[in-house]
Amino acid sequence: MSLETLWVLALLAACVVCFVLNRPRMDAVALIALVLLVLGGTLTLEEALSGFSQPSVILIALFFVIGEGLARAGIAHRVGDWLVVRAGGREARLLVLLMAATAALGSVMSSTAVVAIFVPVALRVAARVGTAPGRLMMPLAFAGLLSGMLTLVGTPPNLVVHGELQRRGHAGLDFFDFTPIGLVLLVLGIAYMLVARRWLVARTPPQTPAEGRRRRLRELAADYGLVDRTRRFRVSAGSPAIGRTLGELELRARHGANVIAIERQQGLAPMAVATSAHQAILPGDVLLVDFARADAAGDARRLIQELALTELPFRRDYFSSLAREIGLAELLVPPDAAPIGRSILELRMRSQRGINVIGLRRGGRLLDEDPLHARLKMGDTLLVAGAWKDIRELAGAARDFVVLTLPAELDDVAPASRRAPLALAVLALTVALMVSGAVPNVVAALIGCLLMGAVRCIDLDSAYRSIHWQSLILIVGMLPFALALQKTGGIAWLVGAMLAATGDASPQAALAGLFVLTALVGLFVSNTATAVLMAPIGLGLAEQLGSAPEPFAMTVALAASAAFMTPVSSPVNTLVLGPGHYRFVDFVKIGVPFTVIVGVVCIVLLPLQFPF
Repeated sequence: MSLETLWVLALLAACVVCFVLNRPRMDAVALIALVLLVLGGTLTLEEALSGFSQPSVILIALFFVIGEGLARAGIAHRVGDWLVVRAGGREARLLVLLMAATAALGSVMSSTAVVAIFVPVALRVAARVGTAPGRLMMPLAFAGLLSGMLTLVGTPPNLVVHGELQRRGHAGLDFFDFTPIGLVLLVLGIAYMLVARRWLVARTPPQTPAEGRRRRLRELAADYGLVDRTRRFRVSAGSPAIGRTLGELELRARHGANVIAIERQQGLAPMAVATSAHQAILPGDVLLVDFARADAAGDARRLIQELALTELPFRRDYFSSLAREIGLAELLVPPDAAPIGRSILELRMRSQRGINVIGLRRGGRLLDEDPLHARLKMGDTLLVAGAWKDIRELAGAARDFVVLTLPAELDDVAPASRRAPLALAVLALTVALMVSGAVPNVVAALIGCLLMGAVRCIDLDSAYRSIHWQSLILIVGMLPFALALQKTGGIAWLVGAMLAATGDASPQAALAGLFVLTALVGLFVSNTATAVLMAPIGLGLAEQLGSAPEPFAMTVALAASAAFMTPVSSPVNTLVLGPGHYRFVDFVKIGVPFTVIVGVVCIVLLPLQFPF
């Protein structure tokens, strides 16, 4: 081994140690190593910066943007709603649907983002079916990891090994090359979790203090007595309200009825529509009405009789179910504000801001009189309802009120939810272009990004924010290591060491050794860094054995994503650690056997798909 080879291997070992310690950050480590390779004379400047021109790096960035467009269109939230309905009360069905839905979405979106979206969905459904969250959270995390094994763009390691194949003069991998083995692993994963969930201990969640936590919609509604005052009415076909606007009906003045929202059937599911004086009533509309006057029951009876309405049930968590389109916020009247001394009706909050005032507290207590007619005083707090867009604008631009509370659900709202069909169409076109080979993959993804912007599923600011720059810099900084190892003979030395360890046995034995080594490295290093480090070694191993490179490249990608064994080996596992109330040993107990299953399946099936 030459001194130059020893230098590069020592630098690589130092990088791995820093990755394990996470000091400094991984992207900073990669850039430091890049500089040292140039200063040491191992690489030229052009060679060191070659990672910035890799198509795989650009493709990863573009799919971060496409995934964000899908998230902003609310695709995962819609799937979550469907999951709640279809799961019924059966835990096994819920687990199967949850894992399948997570894997399907994660194959074209960031698995971390998908799991983050599905954690509250799973918690809500677990509470509804009466099962412990711990019996669903780990299956959710495993499905997120398995999603990366379904398509070429499912996770960055797939694109890393694809890029390494192309760099060495091979054709690379097709979009669905991962799908056959990925589907097998997903089915096995679901079957495994149906059994392994019995080994997960149902622990009692710890009590968390309320301080410092943002309140949720149901809590705001309860604080202002809204739950006890609100009714739902369906507009029947013969109602005299049909075709008339809310302004023409004058429901607030005549019946003390403040229409907070209108549920209207749009496509396959009802959507909540924000109200305004110009909103016309249609047959089948469901009116969500707040009765704030003393004789609320009498007002409701008179409204039903006059407009031929049918009263529907109202659940106490109803405002949470509306959270996708309609939100609540709490406002404070500051000193010397213009609204002081004026009533809500005089302020024309609905007509000018698109906001309904539905509650008023003074001195910490609910006001007994109708809040719409009460004269505002300094220090009053108002509860308002409206579209999230209007609430966001109120929080950012209002001068007459101070926004005290924006509920936690605001973070989960998809701002482009009405463009979900367009987002799916863009995704389908992008995948079709990549599969057909009509244009290069990077061009297909770039077309998808531009179309996401054209249909307003994402804007430029959101697009730039969606890119995980730390991952990209890590890849760009570590890719030249492959070239450095190749130039100095480091890859040949590592391949020789692996062949010696496997005893120069069959290519399948070498494949097994490669999977084990990659999975072990992945315990301490991110899956992306693992793929960057192991891809050149895997391909060097294939060349030394005279075998096809594809099974070795895919083994690296799949083993890098098989981060099932510890709660810190993947952000996906870390996300579910708290909600599932797990301990470190839970992941070891469930993850190690499944990693062995994944390894065996890869070693057996990959040579069948890509013969040696």
